[in-house]
Amino acid sequence: MKQMAVVSGKGGTGKTSLVASLAALACGRAVVADCDVDAPDLHLILQPTIQERREFFGMKRAFIDESKCTKCGLCIDHCRFDAVHDLQVDPVLCEGCGVCKLVCPCEAVVMIDRLSGYAYISDTRFGPMVHAELFPGEEASGKLVAMVREMARDLAASQKRDLVLIDGSPGIGCPVIASLTGVDLALVVTEPTISGEHDLERVLKVSEHFGIKAMVCINKHDLNLVAAQRIENLCQERGVAVAGKIPFDSSVVDAIVHAKPVVELGGPAAEAIHVLWRRLEGQL
Repeated sequence: MKQMAVVSGKGGTGKTSLVASLAALACGRAVVADCDVDAPDLHLILQPTIQERREFFGMKRAFIDESKCTKCGLCIDHCRFDAVHDLQVDPVLCEGCGVCKLVCPCEAVVMIDRLSGYAYISDTRFGPMVHAELFPGEEASGKLVAMVREMARDLAASQKRDLVLIDGSPGIGCPVIASLTGVDLALVVTEPTISGEHDLERVLKVSEHFGIKAMVCINKHDLNLVAAQRIENLCQERGVAVAGKIPFDSSVVDAIVHAKPVVELGGPAAEAIHVLWRRLEGQL
């Protein structure tokens, strides 16, 4: 079983639209995992039918047992997040650090699990999909990404599918690291802009740090050929192959509006994605 993560240094590069097309081209051999748990949107294109839901418990939250509390106030004095008021813990402000439990002389503070979201196993017309929902304001998104990836690997093994296709989060934070670690190939999607070039370099440094082979896809490359050439030069300097260059194509917008992968509508972008997929298959 191979794992490929599609990531980007910034949002809006077309990463999710590309993943949907790759899922279609995989012809049912892949399990798709949407690991952008803070703002998932792959389901808008793949239209999954949920088959199973699992609870996700993120960071623990403190709770004060009033029957044991002696009102000494140590929890209030030591809480750096000002989460304890009138010997009650505000669940919104509590960061789950456990200091109040540590300093409580009468063991009145307990740390309890807090339901922070759900992970789902769903069916799509391109095969199974694992995705998640993190509740607003909740933490531990990296932990939820790890849960989604584990579920996707188990599902791929049980159904004898040879590829896990991961739609990662934008940026270089914890969810991205959780999406990247241990994969066989990282496809970094960028665009020909100054910010696209800068953020591409950051993601490549992350993949290099974890020893992950990376390839690059330049989306809408023909909108700024000078910037696209700078990105190609950057990739050459870092020894990273440019797997594909997708042209600007208005049919991409039509595909998004009709909730379909770009490759189903055809056009120049779809042709470029077909070429990209063949190159990725060669690497996998």
